Amino acid sequence: MTTTTMRALDATTGAVRVEDVYDTDIEDLWDACTTPERLARWIAQVSGDLRVGSTIEMTFTSTWSGPGRIDACERPHHLLVTTFAGTDRECEIEAWLTAEGARTRLVIEERGLPLDELHIHGAGWQAHLEDLGRSLELDGTAHPDGWSATEPSPHWRRRWTELAPSFKNADVS
Repeated sequence: MTTTTMRALDATTGAVRVEDVYDTDIEDLWDACTTPERLARWIAQVSGDLRVGSTIEMTFTSTWSGPGRIDACERPHHLLVTTFAGTDRECEIEAWLTAEGARTRLVIEERGLPLDELHIHGAGWQAHLEDLGRSLELDGTAHPDGWSATEPSPHWRRRWTELAPSFKNADVS
């Protein structure tokens, strides 16, 4: 089950942290988080030079798009991407993967978000991690509702819309 927490970093910015445990090994989950074709199935289209220090372009299922710089890529445990580096919109998206037997825990934290928008991002990240779970279960096969894990999830917007009201009323620590 995906858990999401939101916290203030200072008077104007905050962080969203999501985590879940998936029924797959760490190498498979790492590939789902770093291979462009697999990323596109659950969160974003990614293009550019996929090396540490390089800039990439990202277009998320949520329709957010922008540049990111890969700051760390330590297979299969740690990934750090800075969006809008060097601007007043700079954010960090950091992922940690930890093997737990045959399963893998994924923790993602996005930092530097406007405090008054945390609820929007909290609902969005939870919907993304749920889509990741569906993508891993499908492994390229067709879902009963017609969705195939070889194409972006059609579930994100519906799920975000369901989650958003509860996140708006959630506590920010």
